[in-house]
Amino acid sequence: MVGALAASALTSCGFDAATDRPYTPGVGVSDQDGQIDVLSAVVVSSAPGQGRFVASLSNGDQRDSGTFDSLAPAGGSDVEAAEFEPIEVGPGSLVNLVDVEPITLTGDFEAGDFVTVTIGFSSGESSTMDVPVVDNAGYYADLDGPSSPDATADTESE
Repeated sequence: MVGALAASALTSCGFDAATDRPYTPGVGVSDQDGQIDVLSAVVVSSAPGQGRFVASLSNGDQRDSGTFDSLAPAGGSDVEAAEFEPIEVGPGSLVNLVDVEPITLTGDFEAGDFVTVTIGFSSGESSTMDVPVVDNAGYYADLDGPSSPDATADTESE
């Protein structure tokens, strides 16, 4: 009897419970499959056709640095990234791209769209992601230049 109760208690929760899976309750998308995790990636846009790539990069390796060195269109996307200096992510550390030189994008997109990009690392690992384009307002205000008055008014009225 005790064995049956113990077995039912162990199986009632099941495996692959929602609390065991990564969940980002935000707008950005994340990829945690490589040495460097890409967290909460978005493109912040102040006008159609232009924006700034924003994400946090977390190095899960406690001994070796990694370097974010490329951002390229993928999946038929026509988005282009301006050249940027490779960004080192030290062992066990996090780099928020808001705190470094902006990585600007141009192409046929506007707030509300998704752009498909491949994020490359010096290790040879890469991550292809459908990144949401968000307005340069509210939480993302001033990340792609000054906020537009119209976008700020729309966000404040919600």
